[in-house]
Amino acid sequence: MTGGRRDDAALVLPSAGPDPIPLGTALAAVLGYARGRRPLFFRSPSAPHGRWFQVLAYGFDRFDGQPPETADRPTDRDVLLAEGLHGRLDPVGWRAVRTDLDEVWPLLGDLRARAGGRPFWELPDDEFSVLAEPGTAGAVLRSLTDRPTARHVVAALHHRHPSLVPLVDGVTRRQLWGHLREGDSGPEACISREVHANAAAFARLETATATLLGRPVTRLRLHDVLVWLAGSLRMTHAVAVGRALAAESGLEAALAR
Repeated sequence: MTGGRRDDAALVLPSAGPDPIPLGTALAAVLGYARGRRPLFFRSPSAPHGRWFQVLAYGFDRFDGQPPETADRPTDRDVLLAEGLHGRLDPVGWRAVRTDLDEVWPLLGDLRARAGGRPFWELPDDEFSVLAEPGTAGAVLRSLTDRPTARHVVAALHHRHPSLVPLVDGVTRRQLWGHLREGDSGPEACISREVHANAAAFARLETATATLLGRPVTRLRLHDVLVWLAGSLRMTHAVAVGRALAAESGLEAALAR
């Protein structure tokens, strides 16, 4: 802390763990998540005895790397994009997600109207307090996530509005739950506090990430990546892969800043 304000050289995210995350470590983790690969043994007609392939370790290219759907209503492609992050659905599950997207679409309109063009991280604390309900952003988000299909539905809506709809799944929800306070409308209240408290550091991370990856990634998604990596016990792997990729590309200095 400097001058009563949080230093922008590290992220203090209780939902990701008790220790601050230096900005270079966070950037390495995001780079590892976005570009990291893992070996996969695969048999095919042309290689019946099998071969090792290097495949993407995480879902960044299948999800964040895809252009958003532009139709003004839900489409089948929204479900396909959500599958790119969370995995394939069986036919029954696929239809359930598609049906729920149609059902929650008016709620998305309510959320956008409530935000009034502001991104998630500019919404005031009252938007995530039960004391200010009904009609708050937090109340709308709770309606979106209070359903069995929430993981894929929220992923589809986040892809449409990456600056407004936070990603919350089973892993991140468990990480966030222990940090909720009395009166919070849901896990999104914890996300709001953490992105507010680390605004300067997230602004730096957004800029550095866009430079390294060649595309912008919102602080809402960056927060999700860091919390998910910590909660799924993949943080160490992602950081190591990110640092190795930076070394191969001569970008070590970018991780040191």
